[in-house]
Amino acid sequence: MYLTFYGLAEKPFNPTPDPRFLYMSPGHREALAQLQYGVQERKGFIVLTGEVGTGKTTLLHALMQRLNGQTAISFGFNSALTFEGLLEYALNDFGVPYPRDSRVQQVITLNNFLIEREREGQNTVLVLDEAQNLDAATLEQVRLLSNFETPTRKLLQIVLVGQPELRAKLDLPQLRQLKQRVGLRCRISPLTTAEAGAYIRTRLRIAGSRDLGVFTDTAVDRIVEYSGGIPRLINIVSDHCLLFGYADQKRRIDRQTVRQAIDYLEGGLSVHRKVRTPRAGTAGRLRWYLGTLGVALATAAAVLAVRFDATLLGFVHSVRYLFR
Repeated sequence: MYLTFYGLAEKPFNPTPDPRFLYMSPGHREALAQLQYGVQERKGFIVLTGEVGTGKTTLLHALMQRLNGQTAISFGFNSALTFEGLLEYALNDFGVPYPRDSRVQQVITLNNFLIEREREGQNTVLVLDEAQNLDAATLEQVRLLSNFETPTRKLLQIVLVGQPELRAKLDLPQLRQLKQRVGLRCRISPLTTAEAGAYIRTRLRIAGSRDLGVFTDTAVDRIVEYSGGIPRLINIVSDHCLLFGYADQKRRIDRQTVRQAIDYLEGGLSVHRKVRTPRAGTAGRLRWYLGTLGVALATAAAVLAVRFDATLLGFVHSVRYLFR
């Protein structure tokens, strides 16, 4: 609803992991370079960690775009699966027919598939997202998949992606063999204030805005204070700011608008929000009421979308696995 008002072609702060909107902070640029290097150089195990909402999944989508057509990728989102489920999911993702009643035969099938791809000069990658939720026994069985190798090269590259708890889990005594096999460790940190400002401007530019100064410096400072530099939270707050700014017909998002958006997110419209008097005339009042109603509806939709984003994504992939 605010797109035309701010000269946007699309919403700049959607919560989906669209690689087109990836902002390459120094930390993100280094992590992506390490991931690409690790996969292409066959480093075996690669670990990527970062706080919730720092952009790990978006970075992985960007990685998949950068890898050439000779790389097959299985992207496992559902960390609730057992090892057997992960193995079947990977085979299905790779498009490999496999026996459904024998895990031994499934492992053999995967090994043969990897050997054939190696003969053709092709690479194979298994990405396990939310890996901090996998139990130690499952991770140990995943480690055994790294035994697929030739005397000179790893046949399967395994990328473990998760929150900082994943690093602590890898320190468990029963996972010391897995820890020793990690060839690269990448970490994404929250954005600094300067990076957050550049992040917001980048997303506005990609969304079609010609005015990259929509958010004032004081507004960015407050957004960073609230979000801690977490991109997902920056997106949520910034989207709400545009909604409130549109309702108040403000071309610039200032600190006051950010405060109003945060108050709403933290539990409803603040009692301190100054409600503007509707313009005189029926048409003016109608536009004001529609704008206010639109803010409420769009805000509710945005909150629901964020809450169910991860759950829905896992559900979709679970259904895909069950009904393959």
